[in-house]
Amino acid sequence: MIRFIRSIYFSERFFYALFAIAFFFLLSFWFGWLYPVNWVVSAILLILVFTELISLYRSNLLKAERILPEKFSNSDNNRVEVIIENKHVFKVFAKVIDEIPVQFQKRDFLKKLELPARDRVQFDYFLRPVQRGEYKFGGLNIYVCSILKLVKRRYIFDSEAMVKVYPSFAQMKKLDFLAMDQKISLHGIKRIRRIGHTMEFEQIKEYVRGDDARTINWKATAKQSSLMVNQFQDERSQPIYSVIDCGRVMKMPFEGLSLLDYAINSSLAFSNVALKKKDKVGLLSFSNKVDSLIKASSKLSQLNNIMEALYNVNTGFYDSDFSLLYSRLRKHIGHRSLLLLYTNFEHMSALNRQLPYLKALAKQHLLVVIFFENTELTRLNNIEPTNTSESAHQVIAEQFTHDKNLMVRELERHGIQALLTPPQKLSINTINKYLEIKARGLL
Repeated sequence: MIRFIRSIYFSERFFYALFAIAFFFLLSFWFGWLYPVNWVVSAILLILVFTELISLYRSNLLKAERILPEKFSNSDNNRVEVIIENKHVFKVFAKVIDEIPVQFQKRDFLKKLELPARDRVQFDYFLRPVQRGEYKFGGLNIYVCSILKLVKRRYIFDSEAMVKVYPSFAQMKKLDFLAMDQKISLHGIKRIRRIGHTMEFEQIKEYVRGDDARTINWKATAKQSSLMVNQFQDERSQPIYSVIDCGRVMKMPFEGLSLLDYAINSSLAFSNVALKKKDKVGLLSFSNKVDSLIKASSKLSQLNNIMEALYNVNTGFYDSDFSLLYSRLRKHIGHRSLLLLYTNFEHMSALNRQLPYLKALAKQHLLVVIFFENTELTRLNNIEPTNTSESAHQVIAEQFTHDKNLMVRELERHGIQALLTPPQKLSINTINKYLEIKARGLL
């Protein structure tokens, strides 16, 4: 009985009619003929209310379903589909209120629909998460009324739905598609000019203008009576590690995402491209301790292993221990590998403290230090100051920007590859750096 009562809601039209009847009862104090008329109108209103109640509660003639994907992609728009089926013999009007997970802090979701008799209606909406983890949906609330619009009946569906948010696999798939297509032309993705060639033989083909004359195969040329050249391909099965700093410097937010989330999304996208290139990929995350270490492998299951490991990576407020990173890499990674180190430095003093460990890593491996431009400082540098305070802020911003460029030059002076990138372009620039290294045969 209580459940039945809780599902009944009176609409605005019912209360407007109730207030009008009360007002006319007040007027009947001076105009006596209104008194019996008001009772007739009240009886009619009561009959209409009971008629609508009976029609709505005759049986459960409304079905609804919220269709969620198996998992959400972090920082991307994820589609949520809602299907509502009206089995009534008359048209109904519905208000849909979906209880979206608390992480979105969205409390104004409302969708108004007209549901034709014995018909199905579906609609969708999109959610953009900015944190990894479990997202729990509340009830899918649907308030239904007939054409009278005096009483509403509430239905609640799918009250225990949950979906996990993983690193951005949507971005990974997009960049995977571009990597498979050799005609990469998307804005921000550049083609890398090949300098020389690697020594992994692929095939013998007929010479065309532009081929390197040093690769002519004279024996094949003599047999075919036309110029034939050896074609080489990028060396494969090279070990590559994404090394992610999970210290407090990676907690800094940009456009709703932390630097750590940008690094995680980039690592997943890059690992997928490297696997398509037949290289071995691995992962290491660290802060004041080593959180996870996945040995480099080219197995098809490696991408799932990396995704599951990245799902649980979180940052705290600890200082990262680069000496521990060096000792752990030296112990567990014996072969020369490509290390993509995602970290961030805001001051030269911070870089100088870690430089001895970076130099030691660069002696054993090909190290690429990836850190971030502060896009807010870049925006501040591009505005025209209007007062002394803004001029002072701009001078400080220019100093910070200058320090970032000094860090790049300092790393390169010690033979360490460096990549300074805006957070939004991290994945594209990282893949470009990887393709450049492969093209130049540096590893």
